[in-house]
Amino acid sequence: MTDSAMEQGQQWLKTLLQLSGIPADVKADVESNSSTHKPGEEAVDSYWLTIDETNLSREQIETLTGSQGAVLDGIQYLANASLNLNHAEPVGFYIIELNGYRAKRQAELEELALNAKEQVQASMEEVEIKSLSSAERRQIHTILQEYPELETFSRGKEPHRHLVVRLRAQDNLG
Repeated sequence: MTDSAMEQGQQWLKTLLQLSGIPADVKADVESNSSTHKPGEEAVDSYWLTIDETNLSREQIETLTGSQGAVLDGIQYLANASLNLNHAEPVGFYIIELNGYRAKRQAELEELALNAKEQVQASMEEVEIKSLSSAERRQIHTILQEYPELETFSRGKEPHRHLVVRLRAQDNLG
């Protein structure tokens, strides 16, 4: 199913771009999540769909990215919603990349997560991280999973939902 899901995502994005009048090719790559999934759960791969910006103008790149990645996030949301539609379990998670935006943002999120971890450990108080999309909150949850002394959860309602990082209660560590 991996190749099929990846190819389906690649074709979906190519079609969306063509219908939008944007002359871009799409490269696809798989990132296996088999080492990070929970026991008893089936691993679901992430598919990176990279829009080739070679033939795009700066304006087209900026339009497709949007303010703080909002348009790219919207395209990614649509890809995940439509490509996983009518499946009991997701066939995969699609990450839409353009001009290195996701890679740069991932590095920023990793730094943000580690700074929050250090702040929580130093102050022994919870830290709230605001202004994240749901996908970014999920990324920080994943980054901080490797620290068993910490727990993360979301608080509030959209559009004011934010991520909380705090020390895990001692009785939950065992």
